[in-house]
Amino acid sequence: MKATLERLFRAGVEAALPSAVVPDAVRALAHPPTILLAAGKGAVEMAEAALAAGVRPRAGVVVTRRGQGRPLPGVEAIEAAHPTPDETSVAAARRMLALAQGAGADDHILMLLSGGASALLCLPGEGLTLEVKQAVTRALLRSGAPVHEINTVRRHLSAIKGGRLAAAAWPARVTTLAISDVVGDAPEAIGSGPTAPDPTTLAGAEAILARYGVADPGAGWSESVKPDDPRLAGSTYRIIASARQSLDAVRQAAGAQGFEPVSLGDDLEGEARTLGARHAEVARSYAGRGGRVALISGGELTVTMSGDGKGGPNFEYAAALALGIEGVEGVAALSGDSDGIDGNSGASGAFVFGDTAVRALACGHPLDRALADSDTATAFTALDDVFAPGPTGTNVNDLRIILISP
Repeated sequence: MKATLERLFRAGVEAALPSAVVPDAVRALAHPPTILLAAGKGAVEMAEAALAAGVRPRAGVVVTRRGQGRPLPGVEAIEAAHPTPDETSVAAARRMLALAQGAGADDHILMLLSGGASALLCLPGEGLTLEVKQAVTRALLRSGAPVHEINTVRRHLSAIKGGRLAAAAWPARVTTLAISDVVGDAPEAIGSGPTAPDPTTLAGAEAILARYGVADPGAGWSESVKPDDPRLAGSTYRIIASARQSLDAVRQAAGAQGFEPVSLGDDLEGEARTLGARHAEVARSYAGRGGRVALISGGELTVTMSGDGKGGPNFEYAAALALGIEGVEGVAALSGDSDGIDGNSGASGAFVFGDTAVRALACGHPLDRALADSDTATAFTALDDVFAPGPTGTNVNDLRIILISP
């Protein structure tokens, strides 16, 4: 069942790979790009696909996660920190902003954007130190705040996000091709929208910090670039891959494997452990009916940290699911992050079976304690049920598959 689950997961990932979606999008451009920019966990792969499709920039900067960079012809490749930005993230943002500011009216900037760019391009607003911004980011990540709220704060504490990169490039033409890792595919939320207008407000960002009890940094705040800003008149934005098409590919692959695909939602949000418990109830219901069924869902879940262990939303979901299906035969599941890395675990996610909770208890890692300690990845590692495909080169949120095969 692990092999079947992995095949289905990979079908979803392959539907969103840059090599599958970037070439046609690049060939459809009306004007050849003269400057190539790319940021995110899939930045290198997107840039490679664009170059292979014939893009020949006079200059370019590609920023990706540390350890995932490689040489690109004619383009500067930079590795930066994720998920908490550091000085390399600031240096990368400054380099990209400088290249945009140096563009002329005859230039066409192609921006290739994927999830993770929020941390990889970090340029604190005026008067805000990196250390304070790091503290705000860490506090929000631990608070359980949904990603769209975290990114709202990021946009209003930044000198490059919230449309500021596109505004800095004016009067050059800017085209953004994005792989969406956010629920709802809002352009301002993908990578915190460096080239997208932002309908959210500074007052709303400040209210988010207050709601989660995060201290106001006291500096760095500014209003983001709005949809009617004339500096964005020459900017266009297109989403070329998202969770929806990846989950469609999973459903198609599940049908080919003899399972009836059932969608539990493409855009689910909320606490990972809560959804895991809820999906366990659904799985129990289907297991009692007979028949081969694949319960498939996507979205982006959150974790409210209660300890300092290793894990992430997919591991928390898996632990709660395992507790909920304890003793149910014929159920196998995989919950994984499509980019290959879930939280601070170093892996994508975990496999779950009807005996997972019992085995975890037997080996000294009870899942209820793992959830309490935010240490779910350690428990699944002890069970040898970790799914670790490595960086995938794309990012369209979480892919969750529950197979029921009585």
